[in-house]
Amino acid sequence: MRSTALIGAVLILGSMASAGDLKPYQTGKLLQTDSANCTAQSRSSEPACLQYALESDGVVFQIRPKDAKHAVALPVGERAQFRIDKGMILLHMDGVDSKERPYVVVSIAPRTDSNTADAGPIRLNHLQ
Repeated sequence: MRSTALIGAVLILGSMASAGDLKPYQTGKLLQTDSANCTAQSRSSEPACLQYALESDGVVFQIRPKDAKHAVALPVGERAQFRIDKGMILLHMDGVDSKERPYVVVSIAPRTDSNTADAGPIRLNHLQ
């Protein structure tokens, strides 16, 4: 009886520890989609891959599905939830399905709209 209780406690603690390793989701917006070559060598017979621009708070990511053969077309202009894990973006969209899909980061650029460019850091002094 004690051994089953001990095994149950170990399983519960183990599942809680692994759940704590997951990073929280960030929110972004899919700005646009393009088709790009899947490999560095551009041949006309190779299929094109979908490439998306994902805008977060301060960065715009250019991402591609990790598995181009089973890629799902995502709706542009919609909000997406993502997290970064082991150099990949794990993307989840509520309107598409309930799966979290891996995407490869092609490039990263700072966000350059007028709201974030003009804002700058806010510095408070002791009088404020």
